[in-house]
Amino acid sequence: MKILLTASIFRNIIKPIRYTFKQFKTEYPDDKACLRSVLENRFGDTCPKCGTVGTKFYPITGRKGFSCLSCRGQIYPLADTIFRKSETSLWNWFYAIYLFSVAKNGVSAKELERHLGVTYKTAWRMCKQIRLLMQQDDTKLTGVVEADETYIGGRYKGQEKKFDNKTPILGVVEKGGSAKAQVTDWASTARAKTFLNANLEQGIELQTDESRIYIWSNKEYNHRSINHSDKEFARGSVNTNTIEGFWGQLKRSISGTYHMVSPKYLQSYVNEFAFRYNYRAVAVCSILLELAVKPV
Repeated sequence: MKILLTASIFRNIIKPIRYTFKQFKTEYPDDKACLRSVLENRFGDTCPKCGTVGTKFYPITGRKGFSCLSCRGQIYPLADTIFRKSETSLWNWFYAIYLFSVAKNGVSAKELERHLGVTYKTAWRMCKQIRLLMQQDDTKLTGVVEADETYIGGRYKGQEKKFDNKTPILGVVEKGGSAKAQVTDWASTARAKTFLNANLEQGIELQTDESRIYIWSNKEYNHRSINHSDKEFARGSVNTNTIEGFWGQLKRSISGTYHMVSPKYLQSYVNEFAFRYNYRAVAVCSILLELAVKPV
C-alpha cells in the first residue's frame, strides 16, 4: 500500500494558512456530507461506469454508495481507499485527518482514542492509515541543501557506546524549502551516497558538518562543511542550522507525543514530520482529504 505525494500537485496552489474546526464542521457536518465529498473528489460529475459527464448521483439507502442517474449503476466511492471495509464513522475518519492537519507535534493513538471514543486498536489503525497519505515523493531537491544524520531511540551508555541500540536517520533540507529523510540501518558512507544521489540534483551546493560520511560528495556536489568539533557552527552562509532544527522538532515530538517509536514503524513517523515541514505554510487538511480519496 503506497501513496506518493508529488511536489507539483499542491505546492503552487494558493491555500489558506489556517483552517479552523468551525470551518471543518460547517463543511463536513455529518457522514453524508463526508461521503458526498469523497464521491466528488474522486469522480467529479463523471460516472466511472458509463462515462457520462454531468450525470447526477443519488445516495443508496443503507449503503455507503450512490446510484448513477444515467446507467443506474452503483458506485461505492470508499472502495480501494484508506476508508474501505471500515465500520468506523466516516466523519470520525475526517475528524482524525483534521486533527493530524492542525497538530504540530503529531497525534498519538491514545489521544485519538479519547477524541473519538473508539478502541485503541481502531485508533492505532486509523493513525497508521493516515500516515500512509504523508509518504515522501521522488522529487529531487535543488538550490542550497543541508545534509545531516541523527539517531532515535536506544539508551545512552557513555561516549564509547552512545550509538548502541539507536536507529539512524539520514536527512536533507533545502534552505527555505523542503525536507527529506530516510531511516537506515547504519549511517555509513555508502548509505549516505545512495540517499543523497537519490534526492539531490547533481552539482548543487551541499552543506554538512565534518562527518566523514560526506567526504566523497566533493566529486558530485559543491560541498562545503563546518567543523562542529572545533565549535564552528557557521562560516558565512555555511551552516547546518536548518536540518538541525528539523531534527529538533522531530525528536521533541516523538518524545513528547509518542514517547517511543519502534524501528519497524519509524519511517512512517519520519514521513509524517517531513510532510508537516514541507507544507508548513498552508492548511493541509484539504490536501490530506484529497489524498485520502485516491486508490491505494
